[in-house]
Amino acid sequence: MKKIKIFFQSSFSRSQISSIFSTGIDYAIVLLFVEVFQSWYVLATALGALAGAISNFFLNRHWSFQASHGQLKRQARRYGIVSGGSLLLNSFGVFLVTEHLQIHYILSVIFVSLFVGILFNYPLQRNYVYLIQK
Repeated sequence: MKKIKIFFQSSFSRSQISSIFSTGIDYAIVLLFVEVFQSWYVLATALGALAGAISNFFLNRHWSFQASHGQLKRQARRYGIVSGGSLLLNSFGVFLVTEHLQIHYILSVIFVSLFVGILFNYPLQRNYVYLIQK
């Protein structure tokens, strides 16, 4: 039980849980808009990504990094910059892995998103977006 408690106290662990939860929101919005409201899948994808990003920002701000004392606008601006970089890395990475390594795109998405999330998103969110000013 102590190991579980330590796991949930780590900002890395909490940020990964936040990412999984936010991805679930993203996918749920896409499915809701496409399947229930018969919306265009591209619009649904954009709405899902936006909802996922907003939920991830606030979960990270209040829970993962416990940085709610920081300036909201500054954190949001920095989060947007990091998210834009993540979008580019994920898109380009999935293209490269799928096309050049001949791996199915679903596996490419999983592999690349884990790689980008752990080596790009987490360090920048921890050390740039939610940095504690002293």
